[in-house]
Amino acid sequence: MLVLLPPSEGKTPAPADAAPVDLSTLAHPALTPVRERVLDALAAVSARPDACTVLGVSPGLAAEVARNTTIRTAPAARASRVYTGVLYGAAALDTLSPAARARAVASVRVVSALWGVLTVDDAVPAYRLSMGTDLPGVGPLAAAWRGPLGDALDVEADGDLVVDCRSAAYRAAWTPPAGARWVDVRVLREVDGRRSVVSHHAKHTRGVLTRHLVTRRGRAPRDAEELAHAASALVGDALHAVELGPAPRRGARTLSLVVL
Repeated sequence: MLVLLPPSEGKTPAPADAAPVDLSTLAHPALTPVRERVLDALAAVSARPDACTVLGVSPGLAAEVARNTTIRTAPAARASRVYTGVLYGAAALDTLSPAARARAVASVRVVSALWGVLTVDDAVPAYRLSMGTDLPGVGPLAAAWRGPLGDALDVEADGDLVVDCRSAAYRAAWTPPAGARWVDVRVLREVDGRRSVVSHHAKHTRGVLTRHLVTRRGRAPRDAEELAHAASALVGDALHAVELGPAPRRGARTLSLVVL
């Protein structure tokens, strides 16, 4: 099983006395040349007067953007601590038992605009960059990462179950190979019998599912049906219903998690 997560938009900085990022220690070291390019380009653009505009963030986040200029020397911490948005709050990956943490390190991957892909144990600094950015010196980031991520993840995903909890911008950076059993996790809210797509609830619910998958007893799901069965254990607590869509001729199968 390979669980794919997006990063959180906001990040929590590591303690000031922590060591900076060491690219050689990150998962998939073959991505280092691309990581170097994106790091240098991000630092350069973040020093510009129009940095917030180029990076697509509000002026109120200027301090976070300015932090990008010192990203190579900034303190780093495990990704499970740095990413602290709604999804990661629900997943609580930094509070797992040793056995569950080992499963999370083995099976959870964070697809990142800056790092390409990380495990939850990879140590990185806080930064501000989204996958939808057209980064000067690199270009559209989803396109820049597509080939390298294919080289890094295709072999890992081939023949495995891919549980895709990414948002659309991050899905654009890598598509699982044809040999993977790819399931796209969608979250719907039901009110008065009518269902609609939601954002905040989607992040929270995907986080709940991620934690459930790495903490539940028994073997990891191996296909869409086993994934739906595993998720059904959350019905009555976190979920109202779990529905597995039909198998498509190509692409991802849809697992709908329904909340009230």
